[in-house]
Amino acid sequence: MTKYNPSNQRIKRTYFDFLKEAQRQSEDSVDAAAKALARFEDDTRHRDFKTFHHAQAIAFKRRLANRDSVVTGERLSKATQHATLAALKKFFQWLAQQPGYKSRLTYTDADYFSLSDKDTRVATARRTRPVPTLAQIKHTLACMPHTTEIEQRNRALVAFALLTGARDSALASVKLKHVDLAAACFHQDAREVKTKFSKTFESFFFPVGDEVLQIVTDWVHHLREQKLWGHDDPMFPKTEIGIGSSQQFEPVGLLREHWSDASPIRKIFKQAFTDAGLPYFNPHSFRSTLAMAGQTMCQTPEQLKAWSQNLGHESVLTTLYSYGTVATNRQAEIIKGLAGGDSARDMRELEAAMSLIRFMRQSGQAVSQS
Repeated sequence: MTKYNPSNQRIKRTYFDFLKEAQRQSEDSVDAAAKALARFEDDTRHRDFKTFHHAQAIAFKRRLANRDSVVTGERLSKATQHATLAALKKFFQWLAQQPGYKSRLTYTDADYFSLSDKDTRVATARRTRPVPTLAQIKHTLACMPHTTEIEQRNRALVAFALLTGARDSALASVKLKHVDLAAACFHQDAREVKTKFSKTFESFFFPVGDEVLQIVTDWVHHLREQKLWGHDDPMFPKTEIGIGSSQQFEPVGLLREHWSDASPIRKIFKQAFTDAGLPYFNPHSFRSTLAMAGQTMCQTPEQLKAWSQNLGHESVLTTLYSYGTVATNRQAEIIKGLAGGDSARDMRELEAAMSLIRFMRQSGQAVSQS
């Protein structure tokens, strides 16, 4: 059976360059498009894209719905189906405008990759994801061992994620020079720190407890004063693997190198929460924890704006929509509290909401009327 189609390979390479250079999409986005196209080509046995007909899209969509996930062994989720089909729709719309394909493809044929309205709503519905409380994170930190250098690094990693709200890619690439203890600041310089959308911004340490700050402070002092590491050395160095006392390969120390990706970081988080007797919370979930804490701590629109900016968001709405979901238990408390008719409290909350709207309008941010 044919493993690839030379003509398809050439046009796909052109498309990937278009996504990366013209559309400025990340490597992950390009990889997702490549994966979707690979699935479609496997389904059509690598038929030339020039022979594309909307019947192929219908057949592929039907078979995709019945395909099992390699990871879970269960049927592919609606979200995965939606993402795959959206990537294919975008590709064939682009392809229909390319020389050599214009006369063979119809732009609207790509619409046959669309899911039904019902399935699209299921795929794109926002669902509540587990978010750790500050108490759970602090409990985990208290349970983490810190005798060896590797254990100290792991504990400082979890503490730093809470202290700054940094994404795991930023944690993997941060250098000592980016952390200013005196200013209580993490300089997320996109030239060296892997930030989302390569955005450069300052993250001042969130007020999450002196014990959390102390863990990070002790680790920085250890690297600078005990190991004599400099500005360009990693804040969280990768583990060195060597022959241990058991004459087997095992962790033996730290290398003066960054992790190549965030996979080891997620493993450290998973182990930490498991050992603390809690469900696994990934590094990104800490951002939701901080966003929810901001809703409680911030008393003015200006404070909420500063809190949002500290997470790297240009708009307060991003923080509220993406991370600021009210916890289910808190939602129940609020609804039950409304029955009490606390007019004074209602008035305070109304005034706070109106103050936020005025602040957003003055700063030029759109306010939804829905």
